[in-house]
Amino acid sequence: MGINAYIEQTNLRPDLTDQHIDELITVSEKWNFHGICLPPFWVKRAAREMGRSELQLITVIGFPLGYSRTESKLIEIEKAIDDGANELDIVMNISAFKTGMPWAKIELAKCAQLIHQSDAMMKVIIETAYLSDEEIILAAKMSADAGTDFVKTSSGFAPEGAKLEQIKLIRSHLSSQVGIKASGGIKNLQMAQQMIDAGADRLGVSAGVAIMEEKGLD
Repeated sequence: MGINAYIEQTNLRPDLTDQHIDELITVSEKWNFHGICLPPFWVKRAAREMGRSELQLITVIGFPLGYSRTESKLIEIEKAIDDGANELDIVMNISAFKTGMPWAKIELAKCAQLIHQSDAMMKVIIETAYLSDEEIILAAKMSADAGTDFVKTSSGFAPEGAKLEQIKLIRSHLSSQVGIKASGGIKNLQMAQQMIDAGADRLGVSAGVAIMEEKGLD
């Protein structure tokens, strides 16, 4: 599988415009990426512009801090799916998780049920920058037990993004049926390939074009 098939070309900047959304679609179709990841506000427009494109339409829920109420996240999910999203990246309630509350897992299970009822895919952003290795293992297993399809390392808004050691750690504690999405700080072809070699099944990047252009020079 080519490296392009791992890439979810992403733009979650607060100042993006409709022009950025159109560019995101254009370059992602050109390079045959797996999909595009964009804010919920732009999902409906993107779905309309994509038409019958084979790109997956990915958006974020509870983004970027994760501590909104479960009811709010469920409403976000419903609206995003209605607007055309077919993959949803949910920010785990890190605050509840670190407090030791069971609600963090209960919330994810509720999200998983709603998402899978619509034949959509769920990824849980555990935000590794805020977690110890032990917490990373616990969060990954909790997400898997709650029914997620993927565990995602980072929102891109935390102090640090994906690290090779953390990808390897997550992969060693999850069933092969649960994927890993590495995101945050993956800027070039070498980093992208290292993440894949470490066990990542998807790459959330804003540098997809640069990675592919570098690949073309190999």
